[in-house]
Amino acid sequence: MSHHDPSWDSTSDPQWNHLWLQHTGPLDPFLDDPNDPSSLLDDLDPVEPLTDVDRREIAADLAELEEFEVALMPHAILGIVVDCGDCGEQHFFSWALMAANLRSLLGDGRTGMHEPAAEPTPEAYVSWDYARGFTDALAAHRS
Repeated sequence: MSHHDPSWDSTSDPQWNHLWLQHTGPLDPFLDDPNDPSSLLDDLDPVEPLTDVDRREIAADLAELEEFEVALMPHAILGIVVDCGDCGEQHFFSWALMAANLRSLLGDGRTGMHEPAAEPTPEAYVSWDYARGFTDALAAHRS
C-alpha cells in the first residue's frame, strides 16, 4: 500500500511511530540556554501562516519521506538530494535532516539553518522523484 494519500495518518502505524521517535532531527545544543549566541542575531522576518492545504501537503510529504527511508535505507541510500534554485548547487539531506526540516515547516513555517553535508557521497542520495518512483514500483510489485 502506498502512503501518498494525504489522509493517511502515520501516527496510527507502529512502524512509522518507531521511525518518528528515532529520527526527530538534530537538537538545538543551546535549547533553554539563557546565553544562547543566537540571541545576538536579528529576529527573523515573520512568515505567512500555513494554510490547511499547506499543512496537509507537508504532513503527506513527511509520511512519504518516512516511506522512502524504510524502502531505500536497505539499499545504502542515505537521504534526498535537492537541486537548489538559488545557488545552482545540489544539497544533500539525510533522512533525519529532511524530516526535521519538514517538521520545522509545520511548526513555525520555515526550515532551520543547517550545515551542508561534509563530503557527501552523491550516489548515496536520490531525488524525491526517484524515491517516489522506487516506492511506487515496490508497491505495484507487492500487489
